[in-house]
Amino acid sequence: MQSILLLFFAFIAAVGNAMFAYGQKRSIGVQNGLAFVGASAVVAAFLAWCASPLLGPIGLSPMLRANGRNILLAGAGLFLTYLGFNLMYSRFGVSPYVVYAVLSILTTTVFVGILWMREPINSYRLAAIVLALASVVLYSFGKSPSS
Repeated sequence: MQSILLLFFAFIAAVGNAMFAYGQKRSIGVQNGLAFVGASAVVAAFLAWCASPLLGPIGLSPMLRANGRNILLAGAGLFLTYLGFNLMYSRFGVSPYVVYAVLSILTTTVFVGILWMREPINSYRLAAIVLALASVVLYSFGKSPSS
């Protein structure tokens, strides 16, 4: 059951990411892509606040006191994600997403999860990381002539 939940939650994130990429790539007449990203972030923040009571009590004041620095760190990380997506999608399209995905595996799984948070790693997960890196190599060999 845990695996099914993991796949379901990952699917939600993947669909959201695809919607974000599609919306950003389809935006018309936007001279400043970062302004578009900022506007989409306002919508995302509004929806997050609307949905937050579904996951339990909000407790805004204690949360801010206990996690102010983490909120700033996460917000800065979300900004960098939006900035990177904007630059990547506007200059290279959405198909090079595989490069982001693998770099995300390295930065999040390896550095944050394994090295900083000391989460366990086994041979299957290590093989998955190696295969993900191999996918970037294969992707670079398969560059389309139009790029």
